[in-house]
Amino acid sequence: MSAEAVPVSGAAYSPNAARQISGDGLTEPLRLAVIVGGARDGTSGPVVAEWFASRARKRADLDVDVLDLAQAWLPDQPHDRAAVPGAVRDLGHWLAAADAFVLVTPEYNHSFPGAMKTAIDWFCDEWQAKPVGFVAYGGSACGLRAVDQLRLVFADLHAVTLADTVGFPDVDNCALHEGHHEAAEALLDRLTWWGEALRVARARQPYDMPCPAKSDPDEH
Repeated sequence: MSAEAVPVSGAAYSPNAARQISGDGLTEPLRLAVIVGGARDGTSGPVVAEWFASRARKRADLDVDVLDLAQAWLPDQPHDRAAVPGAVRDLGHWLAAADAFVLVTPEYNHSFPGAMKTAIDWFCDEWQAKPVGFVAYGGSACGLRAVDQLRLVFADLHAVTLADTVGFPDVDNCALHEGHHEAAEALLDRLTWWGEALRVARARQPYDMPCPAKSDPDEH
């Protein structure tokens, strides 16, 4: 895998980027957002994300974009949520336009990075009724303990997390083998199935579930 940096492309989406679904909803590729969650210097997240994104881009049914949270410059949530920073608005437009997500996460202290939690907590509607897959790395558990905790978080946001996961024990010293490629293809197959099904469902009837942050700020 190459160590090239992953560009931040979220700002390319405008507030009106969400597409109008026509017919059976299958006429356009699904917009897949691959999100790099590790923000530490030297993290392997961009390398892992580009490997996965390169495989996803080979599929005609996916339109793939990548965002590195280390370059998103998201602030911590303020007490006054009425004042939304520009960086948050930009990311919100990008997430709202997506039909499906893959989170590339390391495992820090048996959990996922704080930068990823900040990104998740700034939003709610943008995640709802969309599939979320995971590519994890780090430690003897291949990052899967971080994934287990992320499943709980996304369940509360009414997203659909997928059972198929790709995991690496040590990206720097672990050569890719056929099992990684097979796992990535299985994840992409499930992701497109759920992405198409949920895109059609959202077009027929919007998913109307109040976010915890909107009903009680102390709950979210």
